[in-house]
Amino acid sequence: MKKIKIAVPATVANLVCGFDVLGMALNDPYDTMELELIDEPVINIKHTDDYGLPEAAEQNVAGVALQALIEDFGNNIGFNVTVHKNIKPGSGLGSSAAGSAGAVVAANHLLNEHFSKEDLVRFAMNGEKLATGVKHADNVAPCIYGGITLVRSVFPLDIISLAAPDLFVTVVHPQIEVKTADARQILRKEVQLKDAIKQWGNIAGLVAGILKNDIPLIGRSLEDVIIEPIRSILIPGFGVVKQMCKEAGALGGGISGSGPSIFMLGENEAIAKQVEQVMTNVYSAMGIDFKTYVTTINPQGVKILSSE
Repeated sequence: MKKIKIAVPATVANLVCGFDVLGMALNDPYDTMELELIDEPVINIKHTDDYGLPEAAEQNVAGVALQALIEDFGNNIGFNVTVHKNIKPGSGLGSSAAGSAGAVVAANHLLNEHFSKEDLVRFAMNGEKLATGVKHADNVAPCIYGGITLVRSVFPLDIISLAAPDLFVTVVHPQIEVKTADARQILRKEVQLKDAIKQWGNIAGLVAGILKNDIPLIGRSLEDVIIEPIRSILIPGFGVVKQMCKEAGALGGGISGSGPSIFMLGENEAIAKQVEQVMTNVYSAMGIDFKTYVTTINPQGVKILSSE
């Protein structure tokens, strides 16, 4: 293969209580990318969307992720990359992760699967560092592995795939931007022990609920006493949306990544649609533009659309 076209999923990081350690891939929205393997050591990037992202390789998340891969591969190769983003930058839905992860997954296919998925996460984290200043894997891991992933450790890297429950996901994206770097900057550097204990219990409960397919336990564990109380002040209407969505039947949910998107889990499509209506009513009444998605958990991650 010399050319490949892929679909790269949006992701929900943290899953409420699992800051920087839990992430989930979605079926919608998704970016598309095309990569061509070339015999010269250059990375040419072109964006066909209107987001104005840099195309110089050293300033682009896909470019720096590919550079890390090329350095490890050790051959005189390069890539032509065409990106069409549907995941809006600054949405909290893993836009930068999609660029980083998609690029290295596509490149690896063109290189006959030379690298492991763990290697690809390691390369993609370079893109996340460019975008946020931190090498975190909670978005790139589910993007590459699919489903839900647990990042037990970043240094050394240790990724655990969790069997995703059969749930619906409703997302509202208020059309404001919250930069991940800014959302990280406002976080407290220290937490009280009682809060840490409660958070550990919720993370353990959520992982256990996912592994056992215990839906009520998943719902009880979707609570964040450390990050959400601070970050939610950046998202207009967050408290009202969360409360009313749970009253409408959602299991629970919270901020997607660093926001401003909000996600809610539901047991079926009917509940997911009711939750979407609640989100629509709240933001319409506030006069804030928004976009909604009713989708499911993507078990595959990056998908190959065509190759030649």
